Amino acid sequence: MRVLLSLLLSGILLFAADNRISAAKYARLVAKGEKIALRICDPHKLPGIEEGEDNAAIEKALEASGACPALSPGKRGALVAFLRAGGVIEHQGTKRLDVPEGAKCPVCGMFVSKYPKWAAEMVVAGKKHYFDGVKDMMKYYFFDGDFPYDRSKIEAMKVTDFYTLEPVDARKAWYVLGSNVYGPMGNELVPFKDEASAKNFLRDHKGERIVRFNEITPKVVMALDGRDRIE
Repeated sequence: MRVLLSLLLSGILLFAADNRISAAKYARLVAKGEKIALRICDPHKLPGIEEGEDNAAIEKALEASGACPALSPGKRGALVAFLRAGGVIEHQGTKRLDVPEGAKCPVCGMFVSKYPKWAAEMVVAGKKHYFDGVKDMMKYYFFDGDFPYDRSKIEAMKVTDFYTLEPVDARKAWYVLGSNVYGPMGNELVPFKDEASAKNFLRDHKGERIVRFNEITPKVVMALDGRDRIE
């Protein structure tokens, strides 16, 4: 708790690379940031966040945007986490997954449209399921015991390319594990449409390795939440 309060007061993103902050706590922080963005700030004025920007740069952009009144360090830190997670960002001219505004992730309950940078989609027997990240989509794929379908009936699985926001066939994408970039639910399988992009991201963001769809196992998915090490 002392570490958590210290990070909040300093306005630093609350999901350290050494995983001292759990995925659940990080998700709650992002959710708090979303409420601040929509209820206290003007979401239309919130600045777009470029890949690689640090917290200090984001806070400076926030101040310059005039989108929010004066915020406490805790609220400012939560808002920064939300923006870092890809919240309320606009990417003009990019074809991306068309996520209905009210669509909720069936795994965590978050509104997927708030996180276009991480959106994933699964189509089963004509019905579309939306997820706020590849990790939750794969949890649904592997672990949902109440999922009333045969996996052979899956018609499509799409993920969002991290750099371009283009929809990509999940089975053809390349995924980076163990980087210092986090999604709305913490550690993620960061997807890319080609190997070159994945390698660049791996190098720039201290990733552990690159995997393909058929290399994603239940153990890999659980490891993302710190329940087991990635092997």
